[in-house]
Amino acid sequence: MSYKVQDHYFKKAKEQNFVARSIFKLEEIDQKFKIISPGQKILDLGASPGSWSQYCSKKIGPNGRLLGADLTEIPEKLAKTMSNAKFIQADLRDINLEEIFKEYGFNEPFDVVLSDMAPKTTGIRFTDQARSYELCEIALNVARKFLRKDGHFVCKLFHSDDFSKLREEIKKDFQKFEAVKPDSTRKISKEIFLVGLKKK
Repeated sequence: MSYKVQDHYFKKAKEQNFVARSIFKLEEIDQKFKIISPGQKILDLGASPGSWSQYCSKKIGPNGRLLGADLTEIPEKLAKTMSNAKFIQADLRDINLEEIFKEYGFNEPFDVVLSDMAPKTTGIRFTDQARSYELCEIALNVARKFLRKDGHFVCKLFHSDDFSKLREEIKKDFQKFEAVKPDSTRKISKEIFLVGLKKK
């Protein structure tokens, strides 16, 4: 069954000119919670290969702005198709985001902070889960610092016993918490998306 699902979303992404099937995960989250709208300023962490940025770029329109960051470079050809977006290739642990914002002309706070960051998997479940949790913590700390009041936050977690700990952390800073496993997620996947709505 999972291969049919994969084929369907893979083909659908190709047909709609999105670079990856992960677009449909964000689309489903957005349709449920209405987090992305025209004119917003969005920070996209773990932006590569670029499908979330493509989706956001279209939705925020010419008056919106997006800054994407990833260890992997977004191809210049793709970046040029998003005139309202800028991309940096960097490790969030090694950079000063305030300086990056100034350099690229972004005034914080942001309306939405997204994180589709995932560790390079080792095949060792506990190691991969621990690294995924660490990336979620990094993303949440970025949201705490740079997200406006009533702004929204989404991050991807490899489901583990740390889920409840992260849920409680997000609840401290947001009025509402949701956990979602989108339909386009492969059935065998352990990933789950944590959503913080309306920052306190």
